[in-house]
This record gives sequence, C-alpha cells and structure tokens, in this order.
Amino acid sequence: MTAPATTPPALLPAFDGVLFFPVTPFDAEEQVDVHLLREHVERGVDRGAGGVFIACGTGEFHTLGAEEYRAVVGAGVAAAAGRVPVLAGVGGPIGQAREQVRAARELGVDGLLLLPPYLVGGPEDGVARYFEDLAGRSELPVIVYHRGQAQLTVAMLERLCALPTLAGVKDGVGDVALAQQLVAAARRCGRADLQFFNGLLTAEASQAAYRAIGIELYSSAAFAMAPDIANAFYRAYRDGDQETQDHLQDGFYTPLTRLRDSTPGFAVSLIKAGLRLSGVEVGGVRPPLSDPTPAQLDQLAEILAAGRALVADDSMEVPA
Repeated sequence: MTAPATTPPALLPAFDGVLFFPVTPFDAEEQVDVHLLREHVERGVDRGAGGVFIACGTGEFHTLGAEEYRAVVGAGVAAAAGRVPVLAGVGGPIGQAREQVRAARELGVDGLLLLPPYLVGGPEDGVARYFEDLAGRSELPVIVYHRGQAQLTVAMLERLCALPTLAGVKDGVGDVALAQQLVAAARRCGRADLQFFNGLLTAEASQAAYRAIGIELYSSAAFAMAPDIANAFYRAYRDGDQETQDHLQDGFYTPLTRLRDSTPGFAVSLIKAGLRLSGVEVGGVRPPLSDPTPAQLDQLAEILAAGRALVADDSMEVPA
C-alpha cells in the first residue's frame, strides 16, 4: 500500500493527562443523578483529566435508556465546559447506535468512542461496516474500540484508515504484538495522526508494555474514584520515575487488580464503591453487575488507604 504524500491533521487535540471515564451516579430510586454527575465530571477536569469519555464502560453505557443517555452526555458536556475534549460512547445494536450518534452530535460532544456491537458477532467485513456506518453519520472524530465483538485485524484497520473522521484506536484486547502491528499499519497508511491508547482494565498495570511499542496514552478507571493516586502514577509515568511507579503498582494497582478479578464486572463496581467510600453517593451498579460484599468493601478500603498513604505528600497536585 502506498502512503499518501502528507499526513492529515489531527482530528482531535493531542490528549495531555489521564483519560477520565466517569461513572454514572444513580439516586435512591435508581434514576440518573444529573447534578451529582456534573459535579463528578467537574472535579475530574479540575484534577487534571486530559479528556472526558462520558457514557462509556465505566459509565454503565450498557444500562442506559435513550433519555438517560441524552441526560448523561449532556451533563458531561456542560460540566467540562470546553476545558477538555468530551467523547461519548456509542454502540450496541446498530439502530440504537445510530440514534446515539445523532443525540451526541446535538449535545455538542467533541468526538465518539465506537463501542462493540454487543452479543452479535460478525465477520471482518461486517464489523468494519458497523464502524463505517456510525463514522459516516456525522462529522465528529471517532475512536474505534478494539475489543470483544469488534476486534480489529491489520487488514481491517487499513480499511478503516480511509475514514476521514477516524481519530484513534482504543485497545481493550491486550495483545501487545497485534497492537504494535496496528500502529505500524496506521503509519504505512499515512495515518500517523491516529492516537492509540491502552484501554485495558486498570490500564496502569500494563502501560509499561504499551509504552514500549509507542502507545503513550492510557485510560484510567481508577482516576474516577481516586484521582490523587491516578495523578501520582501519571506524573511518575510521564517523568520516568520508575521507583514511584513500582511502589504504586505493588501497593495499590496490583491488589486492586486482584480484587477486581475476583468477580465479573468489578471493573465498574469497585470504582463506584470506591467513590461511596469517599463520601460521594453515586449509588450502586445496575444489573447484570453486582456491588461488592461487605468483606470486599473492607478490602477495597484497605487498598485505597494504602494507595493514599503512598501519595500523601503530593496527592493534591494536578499534572503540570
């Protein structure tokens, strides 16, 4: 394949800082608490988030009705107030996803994260057409989520590179060799503008491997419940402070990952529980997810306390 003579300009500004995936708060009647959501997003942006990904996996995208989706996305856009880019999750059944593209565009997001078409799998051509269909319904930049029922191959990415709105790839698979091949394929296609980022669960635990293949960005679910700890890790990562990274891996991220892996769906449940332990009443998770047991909450409290003890000297700093 012959690369174009020039690389197109970036469709999104280069992200600088932790990529923030807010939770969706529910009140006592299990309705979306829009006021608390706005506060949650505002706090995250104030604490140095480089971008807000609203109504995505950590935000329980899969549980939101159409009106709830509009309320959540609208709250995220209003709370960010143009300070950082806001991208909205779009996915699931194609009809639903098309409506979400329309809603997100009307609400003023800066881009879209294209989530997998849940439950139904398809061949490479079908998955590519799914992404092409959604990307073609607005002028908004899109990031494709390489995960689950929408896993990319090199050939698929080469095809998707022709999309004028393709802005990036989020890797949720964890095959570092394949990720390296995808990065190389984008360059061969003249798409050095694409932003790749590590979107694995508790991405801090694997980011060293991704940085080694040139993927500098990562998403941080932990930032939603513990921005002090997530920021401390990000600073150490940015500055090449391996000792601090190791301390935080051993004292916080490894125990958190171990607890997360004890129960399906805890990648979201623990984040909401951690916020509740901090006094932010975001409610529990909706089915099919489950909240932690009292014993698991005690473990989470100990993990958070250990992490905060490690960053106590500079926990209130925001990345410069």
